Amino acid sequence: MVRTADREADIMAKLPRRAVLHGAAATAAAVAAATTAPAPAEAGTGSHHAGGREPTVKQPVTTNVPRGQADHFDPYYNVVRGQVPASYHPWVANRQDRVLLYTRTAGPRHAHLGPALPAGLNPPLTAAHVLQNAVIRWMGEVGVAVDWTEEVTRLPGIGSTYKAVVFGSTSRDTLWKHGTAVDPAAAVNTTTGAHLDAGRTALRQYVRAGGGFVGIHNAIGGTEYNWPYYEGLCGGTQYYDHGANQDGTIVTLARDSSTQGLPARWAFRDEWYNWLPFPTRVKFLLAVDESSLATRSATHPGHGRFHPISWCQYYDGGRSWVAALGHDSAAYVDGSGFPGQEFFKKHVVNGILSAMGDLPFCV
Repeated sequence: MVRTADREADIMAKLPRRAVLHGAAATAAAVAAATTAPAPAEAGTGSHHAGGREPTVKQPVTTNVPRGQADHFDPYYNVVRGQVPASYHPWVANRQDRVLLYTRTAGPRHAHLGPALPAGLNPPLTAAHVLQNAVIRWMGEVGVAVDWTEEVTRLPGIGSTYKAVVFGSTSRDTLWKHGTAVDPAAAVNTTTGAHLDAGRTALRQYVRAGGGFVGIHNAIGGTEYNWPYYEGLCGGTQYYDHGANQDGTIVTLARDSSTQGLPARWAFRDEWYNWLPFPTRVKFLLAVDESSLATRSATHPGHGRFHPISWCQYYDGGRSWVAALGHDSAAYVDGSGFPGQEFFKKHVVNGILSAMGDLPFCV
């Protein structure tokens, strides 16, 4: 049996070139026509379609996979994931209109992040911290407070009141507490109580309790290469490589809170990440028209007529929204004249709001 979300992803990839390249209306119509299925009479009754609505109250957990969601269980990542609002966990009732911005890098560091930040919550920022300043300012304009950090022990966990955690261009094993409790005299020192991967534990428990996750640019694929749970959180995909930083045309694929107000096609400049494996079980939001690119990667063949760059999904009880855009510092500067800057800002702000639950998510 072909799962609903997998069937939609397959259809998106196989759409006629004209449907994808001629904008959101043609793409949405083609996908809707091919994937329309009757809604279940009652959520959680065992119907093949388990989309339903996000529950608003906690329910007892009595089975590994809730009734009606078996078709959305991913055995590789051991989670329910995809376009499954009924899988959401409303387990924390006192979340605030506040997000945590996490920008720690354990490898390459994009210029838009500025110098590494000192430990602690909300350390001083400079003008060089372009992404951080932009997210703080943009979210403040819509009434959302932002805390920021690069200290791995500050990641939210069980019961956190943050509505979302935003990973901004993180890299490599960003969730590992490097250099803690190293004892050269022993292979393992059990006397320190050190929990070097506590960040992973915290993030996973936060998502499981209904937290929102947002990944911007290098946070998708360029982060936590060797942790399958994080790969699944990002859509079951990894960054493989990219071509030159160059102009291209973005295609808006779907109606969504995060694509509201975006034109069907718009100019932008980026590195245009290639994916391996290809993202699955997600709602695709934006793609790049590869025919608009002057050059491509010298290694990866690209994705041809369907090259997604932004998508969303429900994952293990939480919400996940990601966008690979945002390499250039100017993309984060209002009024910079960077091509498509105002649309990038709108997409990111509304994507964060949807992951928080302040706007409808991924429907």
